[in-house]
Amino acid sequence: MKQVICIANQKGGVGKTTTSLNLAAALALAGRRVLLVDCDPQANATTGLGIDKRTLEKTLYHGLIGAAGADALIAPTEIDALKLIPSRVELIGFEVEMMDDPGRETALKRLLGDIETPFDYILLDCPPSLSLLTLNAMTAADGVLIPLQCEFYALEGLGQLMETATRIQQGLNPSLSIMGILLTMFDQRTNLSHQVAENARDYFKELVFETVIPRNVRLGESPSFGKPIILYDPSSAGARSYQALTEEILQSRSHKR
Repeated sequence: MKQVICIANQKGGVGKTTTSLNLAAALALAGRRVLLVDCDPQANATTGLGIDKRTLEKTLYHGLIGAAGADALIAPTEIDALKLIPSRVELIGFEVEMMDDPGRETALKRLLGDIETPFDYILLDCPPSLSLLTLNAMTAADGVLIPLQCEFYALEGLGQLMETATRIQQGLNPSLSIMGILLTMFDQRTNLSHQVAENARDYFKELVFETVIPRNVRLGESPSFGKPIILYDPSSAGARSYQALTEEILQSRSHKR
């Protein structure tokens, strides 16, 4: 049975797309069939997997407005088991065009429900806002994974995201759960990183993943080469950390069965 994971935080620059790309790639290389859906009009996940946006005929936007079927949108990547529904700047128009549509929050859920290709995991990379696109992703997901950067003001705004998830649980998606909080951009050398990690674990307890994603130059470089870190530099600290996160997720899922 497939699991749909929404990767969300309304703050920008916290490692959402980095996590979406690299978790998707690591799950695929661990033998799972994975679909990454780029729900961000900036389309960084699309370019981060080496796809030239200019060559695309149809993107997520066309699926959400009913102009294309889900399977027609799925693009291959360098990893056989990893597929992508790409995005492009026209996705900005979705919010405006669907403003008066009574089913506007469930458009993505309906689209994903039409996919005939079998997947074990579907990962949804969200934009840095609590927009209609993020609401769609939370409505379509089984769980929300929240990247939290180990920097000043990291916890600010997290309550708002949790409240949004609770409201969606109470209405549009009762089965939605908070899958976990992932500490990102951890700098071993700074007291601040250790303090943020400690505060997060004190407050959110077992919701915080054991795995911590370090600040890593190679991790920052890899999207500009159109490759996930596990292909760009598999021996780097960034690659090892996303492999550890993948193991943690696979183990927690097997325990729940």
